[in-house]
Amino acid sequence: MLKHLSINNYAIIDALDIDFSGGMNIITGETGAGKSIIVGALNLILGARADTNALVNKEQKCIIEGVFDTKDQKDIDLFLKANDLDEQGQLFIRREITTAGKTRAFVNDTPVNLSQLHELSEKLVDLHQQFDTLSLSDSQFQVNVIDALADTQAKLSAYRADFIKWKQTLKQLSALELQQQQFEKESDYNQFQLDELATLDLKENELETIDAELKTLTHAEEIKSTLNSVYAELSEGEQPLTQQLKRLTNLLSSYNRYHSGLPDITDRLRSAQIELDDIASDLERLNDSVQYDAEKIEQLNERMSAGYRLQKKHGVQSTNELLEIQKQLEEKLQAVLNIDDQINQLKKEAAISKEKVLTAGAQISQQRSKQLPAFEKKVNQMLAQVGMPNARLKVSATSQEPAPNGMDQIEFLFDANKSGQFKPVSKVASGGELSRLMLCIKSLVAEKMDMPTLIFDEIDSGISGEAAKQVGLIMKSLAANRQIICITHQPQIAGKADAHFFVYKELKKEQVKTNIRRLNDDERISAIAKMLGGENPTAAALENAREMVAG
Repeated sequence: MLKHLSINNYAIIDALDIDFSGGMNIITGETGAGKSIIVGALNLILGARADTNALVNKEQKCIIEGVFDTKDQKDIDLFLKANDLDEQGQLFIRREITTAGKTRAFVNDTPVNLSQLHELSEKLVDLHQQFDTLSLSDSQFQVNVIDALADTQAKLSAYRADFIKWKQTLKQLSALELQQQQFEKESDYNQFQLDELATLDLKENELETIDAELKTLTHAEEIKSTLNSVYAELSEGEQPLTQQLKRLTNLLSSYNRYHSGLPDITDRLRSAQIELDDIASDLERLNDSVQYDAEKIEQLNERMSAGYRLQKKHGVQSTNELLEIQKQLEEKLQAVLNIDDQINQLKKEAAISKEKVLTAGAQISQQRSKQLPAFEKKVNQMLAQVGMPNARLKVSATSQEPAPNGMDQIEFLFDANKSGQFKPVSKVASGGELSRLMLCIKSLVAEKMDMPTLIFDEIDSGISGEAAKQVGLIMKSLAANRQIICITHQPQIAGKADAHFFVYKELKKEQVKTNIRRLNDDERISAIAKMLGGENPTAAALENAREMVAG
């Protein structure tokens, strides 16, 4: 409920404060006095885009603040918690337009963006945001009305969860099937490449090892000749080095006892002799192992050539890189098999989700369908009540493929003159007819949708007399359980007010400014009498006004 509205430096308003009642608040005043400016200011704290041209005094910023009583409104508490905003029992919303034309919004003194402010406002003043006359032709609005009356919210929430899951599964399935097609295009070539590598059956570092072995084999004769020569110098011939070292070691050892430095040298010579003996033995073994083998050289050259061809083909330089490519090809081919399993699994999941969607959608459709006759009857009765006895509303509900709102295409059709020609409301209803039709619909859905504040900006356009009286009665009935704020030119409606505010212009420092005041009982009677009979109301008009206020 909106308790207080403060407006500073907005359009032709210098400073204005309004304390609203919790019931029916009526705002009246002459045309052009600034009633719509007040609604425009209220719109700003509800998340509307700001018009910087509204900042008349460019030296001061515009500040609009609303104070809302949100006690026992759990959805507001949840919003505040979800957005890390302070909970204070009362809700303070402030909108500022700076002298530079920039706007800022605050909730309980914490900055918020317009998206957050708009989301919050829908929980505070739902009808003002969602149920204006323009939305009558909006398919989402029409579905929302029927759902509110049919109480489908819980089922619709579950349906939407299943619908989203189904669509996500279908999207994943489509992506996998596209991937499968790509895999299949590449599969034959990948298999050919893998077969080449698998046939060669390379081992880790094999080509590098073959390269080293070929170098040995192709130089086998030179290597053997050199090994024989060195071996002969060490162990054979007339004076082999190992024998000379042995002789020299024995010669020195005979004098070890005469000089302390000789035993160490003798041991070193003996070690050198032993090392040379070992080297000679290794040379002999190497010589035995080195054999020229033309057939093996040819085999290794062929394998080497095959390996080099694959290296060049794949743009790599080593055996291990070829083995990594082989592994990747195996994984790609395995993925083709795996993706088939994934596709089959997703098809099963999609079928299950679709069945849930169809089942839930059918239940929602049935629930909506049951509500339509009663809705049409009640609206048509109320249309007669508000001065449109020949008008009829008809709801068209046709089946459609599953969509986020269910499986029904709902459309409000209207016939203003019992012509039997029902057409979409936006195409055949006048502004006044749309306003009264919207009021009838509002009164039916208000209880179901738990709307704390309803705002009517001249919804009584085009009516008078008994019709205006009936509109006033409907609003008064609505105000029994929620706050109503209504701008009106109709005395029959103004007479139903719990709080009557009068908007007027006054001259301040040679400038015209808008102001507002709450009328007492006598002032109310006078204002309503002027609405009935002009600036100088007759005694009959005053008496009529008293009856309206008293009734």
